[in-house]
Amino acid sequence: MFNRTLFLYELKRSIKLLLILGAVMTMYIVIIINMYDPQMMKTLDSFSKMMPDLMASVGMNTGTHTLLEFMVSYLYGFILLLFPMLFSILRANNLIAKYTDNGTMALLLTGGHKRKTIVITQLAVLLLAVSLLIGYTTVLELIYARYQFPHSLDTMALLKLNLGLLFLHYFIASICFFFSCIFQDTKYSLGFGAGIPIFMYVLQMLANVGGKAEDAKYFTFFTLFDANGIITDKAYGLSSSFLLLAGAIILCVLSCIIFVKKDIYV
Repeated sequence: MFNRTLFLYELKRSIKLLLILGAVMTMYIVIIINMYDPQMMKTLDSFSKMMPDLMASVGMNTGTHTLLEFMVSYLYGFILLLFPMLFSILRANNLIAKYTDNGTMALLLTGGHKRKTIVITQLAVLLLAVSLLIGYTTVLELIYARYQFPHSLDTMALLKLNLGLLFLHYFIASICFFFSCIFQDTKYSLGFGAGIPIFMYVLQMLANVGGKAEDAKYFTFFTLFDANGIITDKAYGLSSSFLLLAGAIILCVLSCIIFVKKDIYV
């Protein structure tokens, strides 16, 4: 039920995109952590007062006190949501839908490879790559924050926070993979696989602004990742993220079933 050759081939193909996104995320993480000082926080607060709706839409809040609160405000509402999501959108489409669209999947099937083996292998590549990206983010934050501001970071809270972030990105990856398994045409796979997560994020941005738009939070799965709730140890903080993990498992199982049963012209 696992093809080692295909797994290593697709993992190798993922490295370039992982390195590019990892480099961009590294730049932002280092810059944001370096900005944690009273004077810079006053400057950022002044920007928030000038453009309150724009800053709130991407989760940037004023009045943060601890280093972790500062990181949550300026990293976990935009940077650490969008870049891993971009990876899932691009790779999920290439792992299944592109194979069927260009005829490569037919060659794999006629070559004696079982459908179940192919879909499980491709899914494993996607989930491992997402895990590597979030894992790298966690290690970088821990090392650099401790280097710059010793004894200022709540390590356990950060680990719980990034566990919730990982569950969120598992769910996003499973959405993208699900539509990649449904459609044989990449334009539809990308249309739904990218369109739904992006639309959900736009709803979250509207909910962050508040006012009448706040009710949008009931229509987006991003609400289940409550970064502030996790770091303040609220009862529902991390537990709501487990709903994302459960949803990811369900979508992954459905994806495999759909791919095994779908009609593929060979």
